[in-house]
Amino acid sequence: MTLRFSVLASGSTGNAIYVETGNQKLLIDAGLSGKKIENCFKQINISPESLDGILVTHEHSDHIKGVGILARRYDLPIYANDKTWKAMEGLLGNIPIEQRFHFEIGETKLFGDIDVESFGVSHDAAEPMFFTFQHSGRKLALVTDTGYVSDRIKGTTKEANTFIFESNHDMDMLRMGKYPWSVKRRILGDEGHVSNVDAALALSDIIMDSSANVYLAHLSLDNNMKELARMTVHQTLEEQGIHVGKQVKLFDTDPLKPTALTAV
Repeated sequence: MTLRFSVLASGSTGNAIYVETGNQKLLIDAGLSGKKIENCFKQINISPESLDGILVTHEHSDHIKGVGILARRYDLPIYANDKTWKAMEGLLGNIPIEQRFHFEIGETKLFGDIDVESFGVSHDAAEPMFFTFQHSGRKLALVTDTGYVSDRIKGTTKEANTFIFESNHDMDMLRMGKYPWSVKRRILGDEGHVSNVDAALALSDIIMDSSANVYLAHLSLDNNMKELARMTVHQTLEEQGIHVGKQVKLFDTDPLKPTALTAV
């Protein structure tokens, strides 16, 4: 069966991604209310009751808001690393011990017929990590919530057929915007978020001579726009010798509307 995915929601107001094959269905993060995530699933004709588990990247509320309620409602196992579990104490509500599982940075776990590899990112959380998903020779890479894209991340995600990749902010919009300087400094720092230009530069290093679909993710509501992100990434990739439309195809994500369920 095909490896398929949908970005259910992506942005500073909440994040959730769905990945499936014929016999395995995974939710990565649940940063919206349970009701909103259920509505997102309804839009792609998937029942949350069919999920096999929830993978958590880190403890920030825009990634875990609905984790506890969904896990209890559908009796789902939750996978997170030890430091993230400790950071989530008191944030998820009561989670029975039999629903708590550990998935540490650098591990590869087999979920049904999906190989899931975790890798660390640079973000101001306890021990943030993201994932690649592989099945039948196809590879999906999820990279958001990082202040920069390290060589290790580039090496782990290379040869992916599809990227869900952070393109958080436009530098000028952020610098001229309403945020206090302390918040701007956090976003611009090594443990903050990747800008449109830096996303494109990192992607150009990863993709090089291969081809890929790229979903621009985790856009800031205040410091970015879909059209601006797409235009900036397009232009920067072209400047680096990556041909957009032929070698790379760019797609939008949305804070409320899921992307179509698509093969990797």
